[in-house]
Amino acid sequence: MSNTANSVEPRLSRGLRDLLPNEMLARQQMVDTIRRVYELYGFVPLSTPAIEFLDVLSGSAGQEAQQSIFRVTNPEREELGLRFDLTVPLARVIAQYRELPRPFRRYQVASVWRADKPDKGRFREFTQFDLDSVGVESEIADTEILAGMCDTLKELGVGRYLVRFSSRALLNLVLDFASISHEQGVDVFRVLDKLDKVGVEKVRLELMEGYKDESGDIIRGVGISRDQVDRIERFLAIQATERRDVIARVRELFASVEGSSEKIDVVDRISNHLYALGYGDDQVSLDLSIARGLAYYTGPVFEAILPDAPQFGSVFGGGRYDNLVMRFLGEPIPAVGASIGVDRLLAALIALDRISERKSTANVLVANMDPSLAGDYIAMTWELRRAGIPTELYLGTAKSVGKQLKYADQCEIPLVVLYGSNEKEQGTVTIKDMIAGRERAKPAADRKEWLAQRAGQQVVDRTKLIDAVRDLLA
Repeated sequence: MSNTANSVEPRLSRGLRDLLPNEMLARQQMVDTIRRVYELYGFVPLSTPAIEFLDVLSGSAGQEAQQSIFRVTNPEREELGLRFDLTVPLARVIAQYRELPRPFRRYQVASVWRADKPDKGRFREFTQFDLDSVGVESEIADTEILAGMCDTLKELGVGRYLVRFSSRALLNLVLDFASISHEQGVDVFRVLDKLDKVGVEKVRLELMEGYKDESGDIIRGVGISRDQVDRIERFLAIQATERRDVIARVRELFASVEGSSEKIDVVDRISNHLYALGYGDDQVSLDLSIARGLAYYTGPVFEAILPDAPQFGSVFGGGRYDNLVMRFLGEPIPAVGASIGVDRLLAALIALDRISERKSTANVLVANMDPSLAGDYIAMTWELRRAGIPTELYLGTAKSVGKQLKYADQCEIPLVVLYGSNEKEQGTVTIKDMIAGRERAKPAADRKEWLAQRAGQQVVDRTKLIDAVRDLLA
């Protein structure tokens, strides 16, 4: 009799979740596709610890991001924190390992943590997949990241996508245009990054005096004037189908702002590179509302959306961060990159029916029907595996064929190999096609009933097992 009084309740903390095999298999398929694209571009893998010194993390984040850091203490009583992204650890690596080649082009996929308020689809632990190019000042590096975003989404088969980009340099011009200090501009950018989430009216209120949200929480305002907000809105109102038209109108608006021409030229060159590479306005747009909330961005910023799944928001975003490494080395090192929200993009792909969830890696289940034939079952299983066919040997407690077929159905294993005394005597093997037979037969109670149904099955010579399985899986 179990002692339930002392048992521990199986549970998770708020904002955390388990990923069961069906989601993990789909995620792995997606991640493998992304990795192939990144490696096609010549990026190399990197891994860093989940835990960093708190001063490494906190000095790189804006006020809001600092508040979301999970703080931990080790036995030595050092102040540590869980990484909130993969970019800050990359900056630390660049500063710590000076012998790394420049440019340093890396990708990394790993969990990050933010102590935000959990909500539907919003977790405190989530996975990012980044690609970054460090040590290149040329805007060609920014162009390459944007092109990589497009190629990744295309390779994933998302259907329609739109990569939107702007530049912190243009937003800095807005600060000058509206007479807002660059120190206060950090909060302005953070609020502008919420445009798609909360809408224009709430952004306007938060830029000024703030407001009370639906839950009763007070959203503190930035404190700029209505006239300053109006000047920001004049900039954000610039919209056009073609990137070149947006750039022309930005030049006109900022004609009187000192130093504007050089900053606009950088955006213009990126756009022209993209045109030359075949990435048109329907794939990459110049959207001046893109701000990106993290404080370390210094130049072009970008994010990708899926027009057929707008409820998921941005699934891929990033930008240039030339000053992030300077905290460690005292000198700026140019860098640009982008990050995929793996959980969000996977949810979007599933919603769009662009990726299928599977419950098993096996394509074949070898049924265990007769204990006296255990050696034959083992031999068949390894024969299939050595031929490169993912195969599982049934090792559960069910003895009946029907229950083993039910197991295969539950795990969505497409083929089942059945081999009993009759097959051994005749030198044959029976292959059950679960997909073909699912709609044509009810679950069989025993082998005799199953043989009577003959649904979705074929009998082949034992020596032809590999060829027959390959044909059915083709």
